[in-house]
Amino acid sequence: MLAETSSATLQGVSALPVTVEANSGERGEPRCVLVGLPDAAVKESLDRVLSSLSNTGYPAPRTRVTINLAPGDLRKEGASFDLPIALCLLASTGFLPSEKPRDFLIAGELALSGKVRKVRGGLSMAMLASQMGKKGVILPRKSAEEACLVEGVEVYPVESLAEAVALISDEELPTPMEKSQSPYRLGRVDPGGLDFAEVKGQTNLRRAVEVAVAGGHNMLMLGPPGAGKSMVAKRIPSIMPSPSMEEYLEILTIYSAGGDVKSMGNGFMGRPFRMPHHTISEVGLIGGGTIPGPGEISLAHNGVLFLDELPEFRRSALEVLRQPLEDGEVTISRSAGKVTLPSRFALIAAMNPCPCGYLGDRSRECRCSMPQIRKYRARVSGPLLDRIDIHADAHPVRVEDLQVTEKAESSSLIRSRIEACRERQNRRFADNSITCNAKMHDRMIDSCCQVKEADLHMLRTAMKDLSLSARAYGRILRVSRTIADLEGSENVGRVHLLEAIQYRNMDRYSIGVK
Repeated sequence: MLAETSSATLQGVSALPVTVEANSGERGEPRCVLVGLPDAAVKESLDRVLSSLSNTGYPAPRTRVTINLAPGDLRKEGASFDLPIALCLLASTGFLPSEKPRDFLIAGELALSGKVRKVRGGLSMAMLASQMGKKGVILPRKSAEEACLVEGVEVYPVESLAEAVALISDEELPTPMEKSQSPYRLGRVDPGGLDFAEVKGQTNLRRAVEVAVAGGHNMLMLGPPGAGKSMVAKRIPSIMPSPSMEEYLEILTIYSAGGDVKSMGNGFMGRPFRMPHHTISEVGLIGGGTIPGPGEISLAHNGVLFLDELPEFRRSALEVLRQPLEDGEVTISRSAGKVTLPSRFALIAAMNPCPCGYLGDRSRECRCSMPQIRKYRARVSGPLLDRIDIHADAHPVRVEDLQVTEKAESSSLIRSRIEACRERQNRRFADNSITCNAKMHDRMIDSCCQVKEADLHMLRTAMKDLSLSARAYGRILRVSRTIADLEGSENVGRVHLLEAIQYRNMDRYSIGVK
């Protein structure tokens, strides 16, 4: 007897449909044969399936059974095919109505006892089931908690093979899982009690960070050791605005596909803040592997990627950031296939001004030679610096500032201004897929950044004096638009342009000399 059902395999962060077929009653030695380009984990599923069938009370097939995972030219990986294979076997041997499993998209790893374990990509599979018009999706409970957030598809959680058999056998389906039962919901990343009220001094740096987060701009902090660059960066999650539901689902889809949902803590997920070590490889940063998966820039999608000690990262790793910073996505080609991963993030970086770190520090003498300084800064290429909107100095904090007992402005106050600024941007880009000023298309700059002719003349003069590129011109206008939004101004004025221009520190100064 022939039976079939639907399942899915992950490619990047997307789920691709896979048809699971089982045909029993064939002549030959009683055994199960699995075909359809499975990897080692999928080949081992037969042993798990037969053991779970036995412990659930079902006999092993007494004839030759061929199990096919179609399409045959798509490589299948992982243990998520255990549950659909088991249900197909039962349907093909007469223990289940053969037509019932076809109504569902099914995925789940089986334990030898018959229990069902969580699989990666539950959210992507639910989206696929909705597109395919399936009656519902059957998933392990932990995976179903993600999948039930998807509109237009009914999600049925199961904890064992026996529960899945009962669900398919019953004439009336049980009540599907509701959104309210999911632990995942909009919120903010908990920065561990860190607050901007604890940052002493650094008024200009705090302002630059506020502008960067408000507009989703890339930012570089330049200053000596101990100036507070990392301290400020670690408090950025406390002022990041909550994502929209659409952005949240994009974030959750990536973490689900990467098997990293546990890093979301208590289920509340704001905008991600990723802080990889400087020894990370190119593959760890942009993603990859035999079957490409998300890297740090995709895990930072709709959030912030913080690179501390920027020049210490491998030059090759930094250079692969250039295309994702422009396009908001990265395409990875491997022998197993080509995938495009989302990577729309804001880059926040920090570096010292020279190898010893004390160039420009009035309290300590810099002992680096000019060739050493040039070589150090050359680790960060000009094209990458050109893609960073804001260059901000982090000056050493004075003892007088450290001894001030009065608290600085809190993160909650800064966040309220940023959220109001983001709301203005949402209204401006309501008819586009753009979510912040930093992602504004070049063709939109003239209409969104209206500047008086006299101010444009001043900007042209600054461009010539600083030898800025055409890309820097657009970035100055985008940053000035964010500054105007923070003040609630409809038009971009001279004061907004001047502040945006002074954020091009690395362009304004020659290397090693201020």
